[in-house]
Amino acid sequence: MSDKHVKRVDLIFEKIKCRDVLKKIIDMEPEAICQEVLDSDLKGRGGAGFPTGLKWRFTSKEKDPIKYVVCNADEGEPGTFKDREILDQVPGKVFCGMAIAGRAVGAKMGYVYLRGEYKFLIPKLNEELIKFHRTMDEFNQNFRIQICLGSGAYICGEESALFESIEGKRGEPRNKPPYPTTSGLFGKPTVINNVETLVHTVMIMKYGAAHFKELGTKDSRGSKVFSVSGDTPKAGIFELELGMSVDEFVQEFGDGDTKAVQVGGASGFCVPRKKFDETIIGFEGVPTGGSMKLFNSTRSMYNVLHNYLDFFTEESCGQCTPCRVGCQQLLKGVEAVKRGDKNSKYLDELVKLAKTMKRASKCGLGQSVGNAFGSIVENFKEEIIY
Repeated sequence: MSDKHVKRVDLIFEKIKCRDVLKKIIDMEPEAICQEVLDSDLKGRGGAGFPTGLKWRFTSKEKDPIKYVVCNADEGEPGTFKDREILDQVPGKVFCGMAIAGRAVGAKMGYVYLRGEYKFLIPKLNEELIKFHRTMDEFNQNFRIQICLGSGAYICGEESALFESIEGKRGEPRNKPPYPTTSGLFGKPTVINNVETLVHTVMIMKYGAAHFKELGTKDSRGSKVFSVSGDTPKAGIFELELGMSVDEFVQEFGDGDTKAVQVGGASGFCVPRKKFDETIIGFEGVPTGGSMKLFNSTRSMYNVLHNYLDFFTEESCGQCTPCRVGCQQLLKGVEAVKRGDKNSKYLDELVKLAKTMKRASKCGLGQSVGNAFGSIVENFKEEIIY
């Protein structure tokens, strides 16, 4: 066991004067803003980890006079609840991050796509939005933000399905390419970032890229806000330095009997006790959108897996066969093994199916089902068979 401790950070929830940051970026050239974010090595905090500065630069190079900035606040991943807290505690920093992105790429309009279950936040967000627009007017900037409410569909957390929803269509993923930087919302070049990612850009513009890079590792710069739940005496929201091992995390948040940690929610990876020390929480190990669920020895990993498969089967949009049929067959398959209708070797066939879904599914939902499925089957096969 490691004797190191996780490092707690307070950047995301730090109270700052966003007005000062906005004034600073207005005087900067768009390319200089993109370069500062690039220099920070900030990667998207939604889980995918694409370099934020690169996304902004690609969009800024597009010649279309109409561009958009979208904040993905459709926090639907099971076990993730940190964006809700960010929007509740520091909404002005989210809007400020969108304005920074707008300045960097040449967009005049931004949209916050808010999870339907977070409707209760709208009064506070609207109040903060009035202040934000007033500040923009004082600085002679015409960047505007509009809030759009989702309807509870997990698939709309996928960026192109989110665009479809904002446009008033059924929330289904689009074919790629083209990518959002070329053709996103309403067919225009679009920057779409996670709530936390946008707040990080505010702190980068305030303190500089070098300050941001003081935290984390070469592959995982900065800090990350984690939603900690499950069998833990410290459930809640914590901002921690990236690059810690799962073992260090468990020492801080475990209950002394942690046998597994689900990193990244239902679409993430299940890390067993034997791999705690060797597994890094970061882009060089297991990346995460923020969900960290701890399970102790009282939990059935078969039940955990069954719950995840139930969730994916329900939330699949049904557009592509690998995901629509694959989720159903994985669920029926593990049930058959548990009943004894299929032997343990059948699990190997199901793992192959999950890998096929990763290659053949149209979007991240079907592609990520195999993460939890494979890692739980591999490490807790005995709990599924018996």
